[in-house]
Amino acid sequence: MSDHESAAAAPSGLGGTARLHRAASPRTAAPDAFASILAAARAGARWACTELWAAYAPGVAAFLRARGSLEPDDLTSEVFLTVFDRLGAFEGGEAEFRSFVYTIAYRRLTDELRRRGRRGVHEPWSAETDPRQVPSAEEDALRSLGDAAAFDLLDGLSPDQRDVMVLRIVADLTVEQVAEVLGKRPGAVKALQRRALDALRRRFARARTPRAASGDDRE
Repeated sequence: MSDHESAAAAPSGLGGTARLHRAASPRTAAPDAFASILAAARAGARWACTELWAAYAPGVAAFLRARGSLEPDDLTSEVFLTVFDRLGAFEGGEAEFRSFVYTIAYRRLTDELRRRGRRGVHEPWSAETDPRQVPSAEEDALRSLGDAAAFDLLDGLSPDQRDVMVLRIVADLTVEQVAEVLGKRPGAVKALQRRALDALRRRFARARTPRAASGDDRE
């Protein structure tokens, strides 16, 4: 199918090229609209693949940055090459597709971290990349949510707890979807989230505790 034919095949109810990514969240798109986009993407329509990329790639890239990927943009591209390659085998609606995308992203991230763990990472020092002088990847991702302080709070969590919280906050997944991505039971995800929230509350409470008056305040 040519580009012109692909554009012409876009359902008229979607305004020519669907604007799924303009919704506040992909979840807010009408089920029929998502199904039409997915069907077109399976048929090889470029406009539909572009819509899926625009709707989900920013969240995937933010998730990968937040969990320490050194090349989140490249890894996001790799994730979506796999997503598009496996569209024919995918079954389900938007919620299932979201889990499908983030499951692939999580597995690709795990592969990257394993490779780095085996061979180590050696980079020359530069002032621009020194994490003591510039925000870390996690902080950049969480700042995109409009809350830079969230990074400091999440920084002290265990890896499992952080995985759960980043998927819940950055990827905006439900508990059930997080469980599917991580290969855990929903009950285990809820327990990790509860422990993470308890830890965050304790840290938040300590951060807000007024300091004791210093001797300089005495007359």
